[in-house]
Amino acid sequence: MPLNFAMSVMSGAEFALWALLTFLFWKKKLSDRFPAMEAYLMLRVVSTPMLLALLYLQSKASGRGFFPAYFFGYWAVYIASAGLLYFICMEVFRSALSGFPGLLRFGLVIFRWAVLASVIVTLSSVSFADRGILIIPDVAASLMRSVSIIELCLLAFLCLCMNALRLSVRDVAFGIALGFGVMASNDLVLSLLISRYASLSSPLQIAYEALALAALGTWAIYCALPEPARQTVVLPVNSTIYRWNEIASALGHPGTQVAVQQQAGSFFLTDVEQVVDKVLTRTLKSSESQS
Repeated sequence: MPLNFAMSVMSGAEFALWALLTFLFWKKKLSDRFPAMEAYLMLRVVSTPMLLALLYLQSKASGRGFFPAYFFGYWAVYIASAGLLYFICMEVFRSALSGFPGLLRFGLVIFRWAVLASVIVTLSSVSFADRGILIIPDVAASLMRSVSIIELCLLAFLCLCMNALRLSVRDVAFGIALGFGVMASNDLVLSLLISRYASLSSPLQIAYEALALAALGTWAIYCALPEPARQTVVLPVNSTIYRWNEIASALGHPGTQVAVQQQAGSFFLTDVEQVVDKVLTRTLKSSESQS
């Protein structure tokens, strides 16, 4: 099969999977839990045929009339996708920790600061000197690379804490994190191999597209299959994650003010009471002996 024909078939299959996934997502009414994910799906469904049409017209046109439209359109969608992915990670994190409000509130604060730090590091690592419009691909690629790292960290967190969080493998939140984890690994590996083996860029594009189709198929399966009902998390009082949740809930809340006696003072009073008891006991015994 020719390479161009194979890529055309896989691009068509990708658009069909995006459309199917958007329909299943809307049918199961998952937009209430994941509104940013719904916006991301709509962006891909609308932008994919437009970008493919511009690319086809550019290849058929003798001049370069369609190149600016494709260039700015592609990178605008790329940057918008990177921004939506930050919010999707936050939605998945919020859904996974919905049974632990204390840890959720404390974790969201840390998550927002981590996102802010990653954006600052990303923008500071890009050189803005005399690049013109070529700075757009550099900024977009840096943003997507930072969000890919966050996606992988989120997937690793869910895999490690799945039992503690009482999170099912069939949960849609885990399915979304799994799909984005596959895509993030795909992006990082592709960027590394293309930079080292530029001559293998065409076969790598097929492998990249195949893994993207696998991630979309995983999402479609998660949306098509019935999701297990989320049950109330019941934990023993001496559970470690329960104590962490209580500590996280107490952070930032002043609560009721109480008088707390110092530990050293409590030991001193206990000693005084024991001395008084001994003196009274001896006095009673001496009075009884005299009588």
